[in-house]
Amino acid sequence: MRFRILLMYISPRSGHHAAALAIDKALHQIDPTITTSLVNSFRYTNPILERIISETYLKVIQTTPEVWDFLYDNPTLVKNTQTFRKLIHRFNSKKLSKLIEGFKPDAVICTQAFPCGMVADYKKRYNLDIPIIAVLTDYCPHSYWFYDNVDAYIVSSFIAVDRFKKNGTPADRIHEFGIPIEPNLTRVPSPETVRVRWGLDSRLPIVLLMGGSQGLGPIRNVVQELAQLQEQFQIVVICGSNGTLRRWLERHQKKIKKKLVVLGFVKEINELMSVSLVLITKPGGLTSAEAVVMHLPMILINPIPGQEAQNARILLNKRIAMQAVDGRETALLVQKLLRDPQLVSDMREATRQMARPHSAIETAALALRLARR
Repeated sequence: MRFRILLMYISPRSGHHAAALAIDKALHQIDPTITTSLVNSFRYTNPILERIISETYLKVIQTTPEVWDFLYDNPTLVKNTQTFRKLIHRFNSKKLSKLIEGFKPDAVICTQAFPCGMVADYKKRYNLDIPIIAVLTDYCPHSYWFYDNVDAYIVSSFIAVDRFKKNGTPADRIHEFGIPIEPNLTRVPSPETVRVRWGLDSRLPIVLLMGGSQGLGPIRNVVQELAQLQEQFQIVVICGSNGTLRRWLERHQKKIKKKLVVLGFVKEINELMSVSLVLITKPGGLTSAEAVVMHLPMILINPIPGQEAQNARILLNKRIAMQAVDGRETALLVQKLLRDPQLVSDMREATRQMARPHSAIETAALALRLARR
């Protein structure tokens, strides 16, 4: 039997999308005959609303993050918007019906709460027997994930397991596989090959700096503060879609007292992670999971209130990461790591206890088992 698996996410170039791509690749590794379809569910159902919400979200987290902190996982808000969310799901049901009836999936995998809720309500309304696998791409769940007819939840921390159990989810539906990452993430060329490929000095430690797919955070300030350190090292900055940041760094490249490599989107981020001393980043779920699997210590800066703040707490508790409040403190923590190889070794060892390199394969295998039932 050739299985058909529908994968639903929101936002291209996001952790939700990256997780869906990782699971899709794992599905085809397990069963090359499988048919899959990846759908940006927000764009598919509400293309105009998608753009408005995306732009509003970015503006809020950049200018008034305290507003997002209030909105995120607010139980009163979740309860008060339940009727409205059901109306949205019903409004989207015609398009969803076209997708489900046209593709005829044997299972649906959702890497974000919006499509998960939409498919869960659709399944209940029409009494369908399609397994739904909900995949969390952060370390802690929020209340928009909880549905009684989701067949499996893929989570990445004991905190998430405990919260689902307290919400009434049966234990056999909760699977602590980890955040699904690229199945072949750890397969990288030799350090020498990587350094040559990216134009890096073979003699100097590497500090890797990124701010998610949008290149958010005080990256300019961090680079300026790093440049003031007396220690010898080189800096790699991943700017993502932030063209303004990239152009500024390129203009000031010669003024920086360290070797500085400026990049946009990088598909092979695992290569750079494999040769770096430390990653300075916002604690997005996918980025954090990838760094953990690559045994890379982290310095966390400017976590977005809500999901990233919760991710940060877990990473700090596991002693995999340290947190800085600004560029100066970030530079001082980098200096500490450069001067203390034992601290770096201890942080790398801590990642080994948390790393889940086979998360995508385990998720794909579970999806196929549920599709066969």
